[in-house]
Amino acid sequence: MSVEEPETAPQPQEAAPAPRPQRPPRQEDGHKGQERTLRMFYAFKVPSDVAAPLAEAQRHLKGNWRPVRADQFHVTLAYLPSVPPERVTDLKRLGAALTQDVPPLNIRLRGTGYFPNEGSPRVWFVKVEAEGLDDLAGALRQGLRDLGIETDDLPFRAHITLARKKGPAPRVPPLTFDLGWQAGNAALIRSTLRKTGPVYDTESTFRLRGEAGTAGPETVATSPPLPSPPPPGGREQEQNTPSIPAEETP
Repeated sequence: MSVEEPETAPQPQEAAPAPRPQRPPRQEDGHKGQERTLRMFYAFKVPSDVAAPLAEAQRHLKGNWRPVRADQFHVTLAYLPSVPPERVTDLKRLGAALTQDVPPLNIRLRGTGYFPNEGSPRVWFVKVEAEGLDDLAGALRQGLRDLGIETDDLPFRAHITLARKKGPAPRVPPLTFDLGWQAGNAALIRSTLRKTGPVYDTESTFRLRGEAGTAGPETVATSPPLPSPPPPGGREQEQNTPSIPAEETP
């Protein structure tokens, strides 16, 4: 009787290598995982003769404070964290429309403060005041809502950020400044985050074309005073400390 040979068991085939996951495109601006968007803001740039004494005041910083570069000082009017590139033209039109009847603003600097004021602050800033400044910022924010463009949705508090804290660092006692300038132009600025810090590019400039009223005092660019000593037996009292966001805030 013939004996059938056993069938050879099929050899397992090598499994095909799993496809490598696609790396998402690098997001230079906007939020991770979303279609590329731009970080932008409307602002008044600080002129160099005012920026210089503010930069001099940064010498009081110690520890892990990161000073803002003098050429990046600005007063933010509206911050836009996630702008689709195709909407930039709308932003330029909005800026031009809202500034055509606004006269140049006489901006004055006041005292320094912190955000948050209690606990461990993240931002050191100087407060800014100008007649018409709140109205312009409010009009911009309303215009952005009408366009359906996202803003930070935080109350407007006019300020210039001088430094941001990246770790333990002592506070600088209060400083006051007798400084100001006449702002005749606003700007739409794009902010690109890099490892070395943000890079600012001006997308458009808007001249304030309204009829000026009585001119305010000219810029007084003097060296800032030394910090006032804290009261005996107590912590120093900060001046002008409105609640403001920690910018990228731009």
